Amino acid sequence: MDSCVGHLAVETLRSAGHDTVAVGESPPDPGDEAILAWAVRERRVLITLDKDFGELAVGQGKPQTGIVRLAGIRTRDQGRLVADVISRYALDLGNRSIITVEPGRVRVRSGD
Repeated sequence: MDSCVGHLAVETLRSAGHDTVAVGESPPDPGDEAILAWAVRERRVLITLDKDFGELAVGQGKPQTGIVRLAGIRTRDQGRLVADVISRYALDLGNRSIITVEPGRVRVRSGD
């Protein structure tokens, strides 16, 4: 999970049984490219507020293993919404899709 995502989301996902690692728990933040490369090595879905990861993956062709971007989502709602997306869109994430979650809307960009 990128350092910009709230700590409450991390705790919510862990409480729900998700193996969650937060970049912000081991400073300093290594930067977007290093975070994306780490997620690929660890085979993790990257949760972020930052649209730059989509640019790295789509625009620059960097490998990725699924990205969930939260856009305009309140901190208190992030964990619940991510848990829901992981459950509902597990197949898409397994296929390296980029999922954007906005208030009242979810968009899926196929990774394949």
